[in-house]
Amino acid sequence: MSYQIGPDMRVTLHFAVKLVDGSIVDSNFEKTPATFEVGDGQLLPGFEKALFGLKAGECKEISIQPEQGFGMPNPNNIQQMKKTDFAAELELQPGLMLSFADANNSELPGVIRMIEGDRVEVDFNHPLAGKDLLFEVRILEVIPQ
Repeated sequence: MSYQIGPDMRVTLHFAVKLVDGSIVDSNFEKTPATFEVGDGQLLPGFEKALFGLKAGECKEISIQPEQGFGMPNPNNIQQMKKTDFAAELELQPGLMLSFADANNSELPGVIRMIEGDRVEVDFNHPLAGKDLLFEVRILEVIPQ
């Protein structure tokens, strides 16, 4: 029996997430396939819903808008910090990604956007926020959970 991707299904697939210019953000085509259960939170809901109806053996490239992907950038996620908040030996420059601890002591990535005098602007938005993405998939197996 050939099952379609939908609620209560376990899916094994190869995938690639690309920017619209074709550059690859993440891919497991050359690695072990990924397996997830629909609704388990491993995939963003917009990515997961785009797979509904596909069966084992199917390949598809799906366009994912920011609202279904990593969302739109939030201006509140851009923070102003002081140079003295960073280790003295750290060479600060725009584009540098650093790891910060959030209020729960979880790791939070931030990208330096700008340095002006003693002020450092750090963007804590997801790096793919606001980006249109292409989600390429090859479905290997679809079975009931």
